[in-house]
Amino acid sequence: MTARDPRHGTDKAGAKAPSAPAIVSSAHLADGALPALSEFEFGLNMLTHAYGRWMVRCMAAAGVPDLSPLDVLVLHHVVHRDRPKTIADLCLVLDVEDTHLVTYAAKKLQALGLVTAGRRGKEKTLSASARGQAACTRYREVREALLTNAVAATGIAPEKLSEIAALMRTLSGHYDQAARAAASL
Repeated sequence: MTARDPRHGTDKAGAKAPSAPAIVSSAHLADGALPALSEFEFGLNMLTHAYGRWMVRCMAAAGVPDLSPLDVLVLHHVVHRDRPKTIADLCLVLDVEDTHLVTYAAKKLQALGLVTAGRRGKEKTLSASARGQAACTRYREVREALLTNAVAATGIAPEKLSEIAALMRTLSGHYDQAARAAASL
């Protein structure tokens, strides 16, 4: 038996080492032309749900319970760069197609005193209140204490995380285009 070289997926003699089975949730989809895409989608699904749970629980730990993941995302984006945002701005940046979901989140955040409403011409705008700013500051503190250090301890270089983020944004464009094509079938 030859020793495997884990850096290259080959054994010391240069023969291709057997690969581990792909971790997927739908083997019938992994049976296609790009099995790695199914593996990516399964990982993305797990990450999406874990990230949603994290946002909700982190914000609760920061003192604002009972928000949905979208509520947290909307609040963070309203706080971002300390500029008023319209519902259209929020939908565009957060890539939310259903405007009513962001409108509902905005009303909820306003009722909790985390954002305030204003106007830019005919459009309603949202700005962070002092309470909303403070909640996001506490969220950042909890995030630094519980998540940032744990991710840094994995040894993944920050540049690699940035590369992964760029790749995910690129893939989102492919999924959006495929969704438009599927809608016309």
